[in-house]
Amino acid sequence: MRTSSTIQSAIQRAFTLLVILPVLAFSQRAEAQFDFGFDGGGESEFNDSRDRVTPGILLSKTAVTPGSDVVVAVVLEIDNGWHLWPGPGPIGGGFAEFDGAIRTEIAVPADAVTPFALHTGFATWPEIHGATADLGDGPKDYGVFEGRVAILVPLTVDPSAAVGTYDVSLNLTFQTCDDQLCMAPVDMVVTGSLEIVATGGSGTSNEENPVFDAFDPTVFAKIRGGETAPEVIEFDVFGFAFTVDVAGGGGFLLLLLVAGIGGLFLNFTPCVLPVIPLKIMGLSAVADNRRRCFALGFSMSLGVVFFWMFLGGLIAGVKSFQSISQLFQYPIFTITVGVVIAVMAIGMAGFFTINLPNRFYAVQTRHDTLTGSFLFGIMTAVLSTPCTAPLMGAAAAWATTQSPGTVLIVFASIGTGMAVPYLILSAFPRLVKSMPRTGAASEVVKQVMGLLLLAAGIYFIGSGFAGLTIQPNEPPSHVYWWFVAAAGTAAGLWLLLKTFQLTKKAVPRIIFTVVGGFITTLSVLIGLTMTAKGPIDWVYYTPERFATAVAEDKVIVLDFTAEWCLNCKTLEATVLADDDVVAQLKRADVIPMKIDLTGDNPDGQAKLIEAGRRTIPLLVVYGRNGEEIWKSDAYTPSQVLEAIAEAEQGR
Repeated sequence: MRTSSTIQSAIQRAFTLLVILPVLAFSQRAEAQFDFGFDGGGESEFNDSRDRVTPGILLSKTAVTPGSDVVVAVVLEIDNGWHLWPGPGPIGGGFAEFDGAIRTEIAVPADAVTPFALHTGFATWPEIHGATADLGDGPKDYGVFEGRVAILVPLTVDPSAAVGTYDVSLNLTFQTCDDQLCMAPVDMVVTGSLEIVATGGSGTSNEENPVFDAFDPTVFAKIRGGETAPEVIEFDVFGFAFTVDVAGGGGFLLLLLVAGIGGLFLNFTPCVLPVIPLKIMGLSAVADNRRRCFALGFSMSLGVVFFWMFLGGLIAGVKSFQSISQLFQYPIFTITVGVVIAVMAIGMAGFFTINLPNRFYAVQTRHDTLTGSFLFGIMTAVLSTPCTAPLMGAAAAWATTQSPGTVLIVFASIGTGMAVPYLILSAFPRLVKSMPRTGAASEVVKQVMGLLLLAAGIYFIGSGFAGLTIQPNEPPSHVYWWFVAAAGTAAGLWLLLKTFQLTKKAVPRIIFTVVGGFITTLSVLIGLTMTAKGPIDWVYYTPERFATAVAEDKVIVLDFTAEWCLNCKTLEATVLADDDVVAQLKRADVIPMKIDLTGDNPDGQAKLIEAGRRTIPLLVVYGRNGEEIWKSDAYTPSQVLEAIAEAEQGR
């Protein structure tokens, strides 16, 4: 039908926008971040961070025998008034971090073949200092490296190493900034020379150089004992806590399993639930053809995995892209997603039609085609990104700090876990055969699901406009929630009306009256709850407000949220609205602080990265000295209360 073709073609165009718009935004953001020295006449006087830093390598010994230990110092002489962004890990100390900053990194060249090993995982990093700068968001105290600093890397020579002189090389990445701008980042190789001799040797010893004072020589005993640099990832799911050491035997495989389970849980988040019935109904329509049913389910699963790998590619390849949910920090993207969902909802409900120009009919993307199922899988994965399922947040955060290959593998595991239910449903069609496929009952189901899906579309459109109109450090507008509630209420009332029109049987009337009443009541409550001020007087985060709270010896409960994060809304309306939790948050010595990532919030994004996460929701409790006490993306009231009590005691 023409209406169906119109809707399907519109969806395809919208998917194109979903991919293109964020990429354009990233490129503009990256261009704005760096000073490339354009003089306005088309000539480029390109300057980079090399102009402000003199890097080099200093070895504790320049000549050693086979089996010896050496400390390699990557020394960075930074010009006065200029700073480097710190190395990996949380900055801490209450320092701010510039959104999109290129952190200092070291790595062993992939093609290095040498008779020694450089253990970058055991490196000793320099002390972080504070430097005040205005990089477009007002003066802030950023955590930086400055002056003369050294990264100390242990090196162990093979006992069977051949005599000779060898290059000691490390890949080095860094970016320099002053108090007003940042230079283009640099990727370079720094090289020193190490001589391996049979006995003794006439090399130079630099062990007394103050550069090496911070190095702990007991590290070599750990390395010789077979210990690997620990990379422990902590997981906490509603009080069930455990850790995974990805550096241990089988640790990485266990992490992939955990990431896959987290991807599976994504299907049960509020972000994805509205579209699952759509796919079930689509599979139900072809359930009698088992091969066709499986092909459509497999195609959708590929779409899910493809998008998660695409997202991993952005994180691995685009320096300014640092968060899974970062796409939704662009209001135009969020609005586009909402429009796509609303168009699908209107077509599904069938209450009225949309006529578009003929050019939108050029390509057919029907829901019962392989291409349509693939695109539907992409859309389902897109909708999952505002929500964080238990387990996947910590796994994804760790992956974003690793090599591009590792990022892709972990994100593919998340996508695979998310796709598993659709593969199971398509492989066993009898699971979906009970869905009504024809007749008046089927139409009612489609109409009710269409209205609920329309509520989801309005939600994303509204949260997108909230991001466009939000004022810095102020709560966003919540008016759009009344329109969400109206669509949900209409779905419940329509189910009640049609039930009494279509059947006189007592049992169906009772069942669907309860369901319709529940949908109606829940929708009204959502409108009332989401537009109410709430019982907590939140302080909206700025680095200055955070620093003031620390200076005043306050316990800080920091909630990361956003209008497009339904998980965040759920936790706020349940766990954080618990009477006992509210009572603690109202104490004079506790500051309930909120970071809303609805719009462009570089300070909030930097604080999220400092907390070691890339996804929300997230709740972090800080002690009176500003040190992190506890954090979780899936928590209970008792956990929050215990964390506040622990922070109060100063532990």
